[in-house]
Amino acid sequence: MNVEIYSRRHETFHVTETIDRRPGIPPRSYRVDLHNRRCDCERFQTFHYPCAYVVAACAKVNLNVEQFVDDVYTLERTLRVWKNEFPVMPDLSTWEVPPMTFELVPDRGLRRNPRGRPQSSRICNEMDIREKSDGKRCGLCRLVGHNWSKCLQRNYHIGQLSRLGRK
Repeated sequence: MNVEIYSRRHETFHVTETIDRRPGIPPRSYRVDLHNRRCDCERFQTFHYPCAYVVAACAKVNLNVEQFVDDVYTLERTLRVWKNEFPVMPDLSTWEVPPMTFELVPDRGLRRNPRGRPQSSRICNEMDIREKSDGKRCGLCRLVGHNWSKCLQRNYHIGQLSRLGRK
């Protein structure tokens, strides 16, 4: 990472990522403000733990990174949480379970139909509206009103093919 110092007094830096960049993609750059504990990647503010850009800025000016780690992550705080005793769970057979006051009935309308083609949940708009066509066209003569198997020109084409094949 390339670190440029904007203001040593205000502890602001401009950090540019230079590693693992593919050609044609410009390097990413982030502003780091150590005084206000902010970084453009927002991990520093979210986790209250120094991100890679904060570590690079601290290394540039020989600052101790540990001062930017929140107290939540300290061993003392962790031990304080776990020093509390947890009550022992009683035997499961001695639990008092209230009887069911109502019966759960599944809604059959919410079940999906396992057979057949899946139904599309796409919402259609004006892009999906097709222009009206004259109907299906024959694949052989391209005329409307019949298909390839009922085409009058089919016999002509089949006759031509059979004659060509015999030569």
